Amino acid sequence: MSHITHAHTRPHEDRRDWQNLRGMTPYLWDYRGRALLALACLVLAKMANVGIPLVLKEIVDSLEKSEQTMLVLPVFLLVAYGVLKVGSSLFNELRDVVFARVRYHAMRRLSTQVLSHLHNLSLRFHLERKTGAISRDLERGTRSVSTILNYMVFSILPMLVEFALVAGVLLIQYDIVFTLVTFGTVAVYVVFTLAVTEWRMDYRLQMNRLESQSSGQALDSLINYETVKYFGNEQLELERFDGTLGEWEGKAVMSTTSMSILNFGQGAIIGIGVMIIMFFAANGVVEGSMSIGDLVLVNAFLLQLFIPLNFLGIVYRQIKYSLADMDLIFKLLEREPEIQDKPDASPLDLQEGEVRFEQVDFSYQPDRAILHGVDFTVRPGEKIAVVGHSGAGKSTLSRLLFRFYDVSGGRVTIDGQDLREVTQESLREAIGIVPQDTVLFNDTIYYNLAYGRPEASRAEVEAAAGMAHIREFIESLPQGYETVVGERGLKLSGGEKQRIAIARAILKRPRILVFDEATSSLDSKTEQAIQKTLREVAQDRTTLVIAHRLSTVVDADRILVMDQGLIVEQGSHRELMAKERIYQHMWLLQQEERDLLSEDES
Repeated sequence: MSHITHAHTRPHEDRRDWQNLRGMTPYLWDYRGRALLALACLVLAKMANVGIPLVLKEIVDSLEKSEQTMLVLPVFLLVAYGVLKVGSSLFNELRDVVFARVRYHAMRRLSTQVLSHLHNLSLRFHLERKTGAISRDLERGTRSVSTILNYMVFSILPMLVEFALVAGVLLIQYDIVFTLVTFGTVAVYVVFTLAVTEWRMDYRLQMNRLESQSSGQALDSLINYETVKYFGNEQLELERFDGTLGEWEGKAVMSTTSMSILNFGQGAIIGIGVMIIMFFAANGVVEGSMSIGDLVLVNAFLLQLFIPLNFLGIVYRQIKYSLADMDLIFKLLEREPEIQDKPDASPLDLQEGEVRFEQVDFSYQPDRAILHGVDFTVRPGEKIAVVGHSGAGKSTLSRLLFRFYDVSGGRVTIDGQDLREVTQESLREAIGIVPQDTVLFNDTIYYNLAYGRPEASRAEVEAAAGMAHIREFIESLPQGYETVVGERGLKLSGGEKQRIAIARAILKRPRILVFDEATSSLDSKTEQAIQKTLREVAQDRTTLVIAHRLSTVVDADRILVMDQGLIVEQGSHRELMAKERIYQHMWLLQQEERDLLSEDES
């Protein structure tokens, strides 16, 4: 409901609204010719619309004159009346057809730009915001552009053009009093409608809030059915639900009452306006300064102006909501990415693939340091493992290597180049990762495999699947590589998803590999099979393994033990066991857990 909370705009928000409306201009510029053509069609439609009462006046006047001699049918005028009616409809439809491309192209461009901007924003932004909330803002924001363009071109501009044309006719042909009465009535009608709509909106918003609240309460009490029964609180739940509905009932009655006041007020204003116009027109007919046709004309003009105004309340409310939604999108576009390439950043010059963390300090929040003076080197072709308890700062290393965050102190380098000095695109191109939680796209297995290098040939994709020992499984499926994996890959097991992640990393052909707890969620048998695959993949590559299970890293060239953001031990598995410190304690503890698990299974 975030867009509703913005509905009551304050002066500074009004300035934002104008700024946002100006911000829409670039999205219309691609089809400015079409926009101008649509505007021309709009003016022609309204000219035809205003011409109808003028022709009607001539028909009435010609019939009145004919009565004095012999009734002659004004065929030409009747044909002109029909042509104007058809013309008004034709140009209205042409306007819609011509403007459709402008409107939908603007939506497409804005949607694409917002998605591109979201991809450029930092990981911190995406972790702090719920994806569902972002997607709703994106959907509502792009829809708001369409809504505003719709109302501008199909409601507000036509209204203004028609007012201008009617004002011109009335000022040229009649006494100024007719213009004053007509537009005075319109002004009172507009002010009254907007004032009452603003008042009504508050009741409507409260109704929506209470309706959502009561639905939530009912659902909550049914989900917790057993708890309600345990404590015998059925009456309490009913009273809570009924209390909210009681408030909703009061607001609903006021909303309906205010709607009746709005309708009656609008009808009264139109009635009084028509009465005053008719009084002056009838007086003109009696005095001979006006004909019967003139009386019909001014009356028709007034009624014609009020037809589009009937929807003014709805248009006003929708535009206010749409402007608030649009503001969310433009504020999002104004948000600067936390991690940006320097203006003079050059592509990473990858030689050997040596990774160095030099006295690295890092904190997600200023008051809570995660890493303290972390210093180590992963030499070309070497396999380094980082182990430690949860929260020790292990996974933060991979995020810093990918430059999802910048270090607070020290630096991270590849082949001596500070990651902050090179382009993010070239950096991420050089590193492959098999993450802890493999998330797959809701598409085919082939699409997910080829994601590592979309331009790869089918033979290369299949070869990567073979190296990851998943090719036989894929080919055994009825639809093979075209099997859809489901949302987040839910139709595949953990082991199958991990092998696809490994195949994807192989296909990318990176010089540097990161395994971030790649087997932590697998059973022992699957883990052993995948470990063999990982060893094959890691050959001749610079490899950083982040692990929780120590059994998976005993073959590492060097193991770094982290505790509370510090490297407290390092060495080979044998060396660390001989030290009889943290690593040995973790090893014995995990062996004990594994033994207990084996006993339970047997």
